[in-house]
Amino acid sequence: MVKRTYFTKEFKLEAVRLLDAGEKPASDIARELGIRRNLLYKWKEQIEQYGENAFPGKGRPPSSDKQIEEIKRLKQELKKSKEEVEILKKAAAFFAKEMK
Repeated sequence: MVKRTYFTKEFKLEAVRLLDAGEKPASDIARELGIRRNLLYKWKEQIEQYGENAFPGKGRPPSSDKQIEEIKRLKQELKKSKEEVEILKKAAAFFAKEMK
């Protein structure tokens, strides 16, 4: 399995700046930087969409409030389900002992 490569925000901004300068074709820029050409266009699109907020953390676009709330809800649901599973395991063990 190939290890995923992460690029810094500065690297991405510089790559898009080179693309916007128009001095070289995107394929040449991508080859020189060791990335795929479509990645340049993806980064450019993210900068246009999110501006200064593009590439937080490991380069992922920022989550919307709706996505954050959904993640929070799903984490709570997962925690509750794990607790229920533990209770059912204990109950199954208890009833298995009584049947012997």
